[in-house]
Amino acid sequence: MIVDFHCHAGQGDGMSGPPFTDAPLGTYLRRARAAGIGRTVVVPCFHSDYSRANAELARIVAGNPRLTGFAFVHARRDAGRIGAMVRRAVREWGFRGIKVHGSEAQPTREVCEAARACRVPVLVDVTGRPHVLHMLAPQYPDVTFVVAHLGSFWDDWRAQQQTVDILARYPNVYADTSGVRRFDYLVEAVQRAGAGKLLFGTDGPWLHPGLELEKIRLLCLPAADEAKILGGNALRLVARPGRVSAPQKHPVVS
Repeated sequence: MIVDFHCHAGQGDGMSGPPFTDAPLGTYLRRARAAGIGRTVVVPCFHSDYSRANAELARIVAGNPRLTGFAFVHARRDAGRIGAMVRRAVREWGFRGIKVHGSEAQPTREVCEAARACRVPVLVDVTGRPHVLHMLAPQYPDVTFVVAHLGSFWDDWRAQQQTVDILARYPNVYADTSGVRRFDYLVEAVQRAGAGKLLFGTDGPWLHPGLELEKIRLLCLPAADEAKILGGNALRLVARPGRVSAPQKHPVVS
C-alpha cells in the first residue's frame, strides 16, 4: 500500500496564507486515488487552538479508513496539557502521531514524553534547523522523529544536507520527502541512510500527490526499497501500540 505520510486537512483561523486558512481534501483525495495512494496521514492547519483543530480533524477522519490523524500541538502555548491532548487523540479518536511545527516552537520534553507514553511518532517541521535533532534523538531513543521536507520546505540545502547526516547517525530519526525539490539529496539520503529511513509525503492538499510520487519512482530503486519508502516504513511507524516493532537496520544502497 502507498501511504502519504504528510497531508493537511481542516480549517485554520489565521487566514494569512493557505496553511493558515483551509485544507479541503476533495481534490486531493481524487488525485491521490488516481495515483494509487491508499492511505494518508493528515494533520490540522495552523490554528490558535489545537484542541479545536484536532477535534475537527477527528470528525474528518472518522469512518474514513483512508485517513490517519496526527494531533497538532504547540509546544509552548499548549504546555502543561500536551500529554492530555495526545492521550485523548490517541485513545478516543485513534490518532497515530503528533505534529509539531518549528515556526511555532520546537519539540520539548513534554512533547517527547507524550509521544513515548502513547508510543506514537513525532512529525516535526524543523524549519531549516535540523540541529535540534541532536538534542531530541539521543535524549529520547525510544521515540521516533520524522523530519518533514528532509529538513526544509524552502530549499535550504544546508539544512537538507545536515538532515541526511542525522538520518545516517540516529536510528530513531526518519524524514519525509514532501516538497523536496533538490532531488539529489533524496538520492544521497537513500545511499547514506538506507531506504528504511525515508517516508513518502506530499504536503497535500497544496502539492499534487502524483507529482510528489513521481520523485520516488525516479529514484529507480529496487522494488523492495521503493516499497519501504512508499508505504512499508509508514505502516510500521503508525502501527497500533500492541504491534509496534523496533526500527530495523537496512543496508546502504550503492
